[in-house]
Amino acid sequence: MTISVNTMRAIDHWVGVPLCAVVSPFVALIDGIKNMVSRGPETPKKMLFIELSEMGSAILVDPAMRNAQARGAELFFLIFKNNRASLTLLNTVKPENIFTIDASSLSRLVKDTLRFLVLARTHRIDTVIDLELFSRFTALLTGMCGARRRVGYHIFHGEGLWRGFMLTRKVHYNPHIHITKNFLSLIHAAFAQKIEVPFSKIEIPDSEVRLEQAILNPDSLEKVRHRIEKLAHDAGINYTLGKNRLILINPNASDLLPQRRWAQQRFSELIQALHQQFSSDLILITGSPNEISYAEKVRSVANVKNALNFAGQVSFTELPPLYTLSDVMVTNDSGPGHFSAATPLRTVVLFGPETPALYGSVGNSIAITANLACSPCVSAANHRKTPCQDNVCMQAITVSQVLDKVITQIQASDQAKAS
Repeated sequence: MTISVNTMRAIDHWVGVPLCAVVSPFVALIDGIKNMVSRGPETPKKMLFIELSEMGSAILVDPAMRNAQARGAELFFLIFKNNRASLTLLNTVKPENIFTIDASSLSRLVKDTLRFLVLARTHRIDTVIDLELFSRFTALLTGMCGARRRVGYHIFHGEGLWRGFMLTRKVHYNPHIHITKNFLSLIHAAFAQKIEVPFSKIEIPDSEVRLEQAILNPDSLEKVRHRIEKLAHDAGINYTLGKNRLILINPNASDLLPQRRWAQQRFSELIQALHQQFSSDLILITGSPNEISYAEKVRSVANVKNALNFAGQVSFTELPPLYTLSDVMVTNDSGPGHFSAATPLRTVVLFGPETPALYGSVGNSIAITANLACSPCVSAANHRKTPCQDNVCMQAITVSQVLDKVITQIQASDQAKAS
C-alpha cells in the first residue's frame, strides 16, 4: 500500500525538521573542506532535477531543463517511481539518467533513498536543482547527494517552511509569476558567475515559456484510433474519427488535493449539454485504470449514448496520440491539463484551490476560476494543505460557463483544421 499524502506530510515535518537541523552543519562543514581542496567546475556539467510527487511539474519544468541542456549540461532527474512515466512524454532526460524512489512502503522509501545517494555520487552529479517548494525530504536529498552546487528556493525573511541550510544558491520563489518562470530562475542561479542575494535578478520573457511537442509514434496513433472506433462501433454509435469530433471529459483529480474536483453531477450535466449542441460527436470520459468506476458514474448519470467510459483504455505513453486525435478536453486542474500541452489539443481547465496565474497549462488552454476571496487557498507556505472541506470555488463554476468555453475551443479547432 502506498504511503498516504498526510502520512508523508507528517513524516516530512516530525522527522524532516530535526534531520535538517542535524544535517545542515555537516553539509556546511563538508562544503568548507571541499572549497579548500578544489573549486569544482565553473559551470554545471551534470545537473540533477528533483521533483518527486507532482507529475504535472515534470512537464512544466521542461522549458527550464531544455535551457540547461542548451547551455551544455547533461540532465538527470529524481522522481517517485509511480510518476516516472510523466518524463517519457517529451523524453528530455535520457531513460538511464532517471532515478526513482519507490514510496509504496516506508522500507522501500528508505532503501531507494540510500541507493539514490550512492548513485548520485557514482554519476558525479555536480549540480542539483530542488524544484520542490516545501519538502524537507528533497532538501535533505539535495544537501546529502554530494553535489557542489545546490540550487533551490529559500524563505529568507519570510514566514515559511524551514528546510535547513542545504543550498549554496538560494532563489527567491516569486508567487506572482508562473511556475515555469520560477523554474527558469533556478537555471539562471545555477549558471550565474557571481552570487546574488537573492537569486534571480533577471527578467524572464514570455517567449522562454515554450513547451516542445511530443513526438508521435505512428503505430501508437493508429492503435488508439482503432480502439476508439471499435469502442464506438461496439456501442452502436455511428462515428468516424476525422469526420465527427472527439471530445474528452476528464472528471477526476488526484488524491493529493481532492478539493480540485468539480462535482460528478456537473460533469454529467455538461455531457448532456454537449450532446445537445454536438449530437453527432463522440464524448469519451477519460481517467486512469483506478478511476474506471468514477468515470462510469459520470457516464451513467449523463445517460447519453454518444458518451463512453474510456478510463483505463490507454496507457500513459498513449496519451499524446489520444490528445492529438481529439478536438477538445475538459478537465479539473490536474496532470492531463499539463500533459495535453505537449500536443495541439485545446483544453478547458477548471481551477479552484489553486490559481492558473501560477499553475495554468502552457498549451492551447482556457482556464476557468470562480475568483473567490479565499482562492487560492493552497500555496508553498502551507504545504499545499487546506482546511477547506466545502470547495465552493469549484461548485461556483457553472455548466453554462464551461459549455461556453468548450464551444469557443471547438470553433478554434474547426478553424485550425480548415486552414
